[in-house]
Amino acid sequence: MADLFTHILFGYSLGIMLSWRYEWISYPLLTVVMIGSTLPDLNRIDLVVPEETVTALLGVPFTWSPLHRVGGTLLIVCLGALLVTNTYRRVVFTLLAIGASSHYALDFLLYKPSGISGPLLWPFVTHGIAIDGFYLV
Repeated sequence: MADLFTHILFGYSLGIMLSWRYEWISYPLLTVVMIGSTLPDLNRIDLVVPEETVTALLGVPFTWSPLHRVGGTLLIVCLGALLVTNTYRRVVFTLLAIGASSHYALDFLLYKPSGISGPLLWPFVTHGIAIDGFYLV
């Protein structure tokens, strides 16, 4: 599994390559791609706010793991797009989604040596995706 620095570096590289083709992608918008590439790792907020604490506060079972799934990341991307003005919403949504997609592409390729990825497409598919012969020789 790729670490946070790898995701940020890949998002930066992808943003630079996109800025060669699309001139409207400026350096501040390049930062949006880099932020998007880290969004699925927000499930690590568990290190700061444990799930047990949130469960005790809310009184219902709670987990941070859906934040590293497509549905949770899509929700965060939508919320992130709502934080900017109307003129930049579509652009920020698109660039956050591109960054998050790059995160999932790296996780899909580098997830586990067993040949089966985790349930990255959780709301749509509840099991891992197998690629025969990709990891094991």
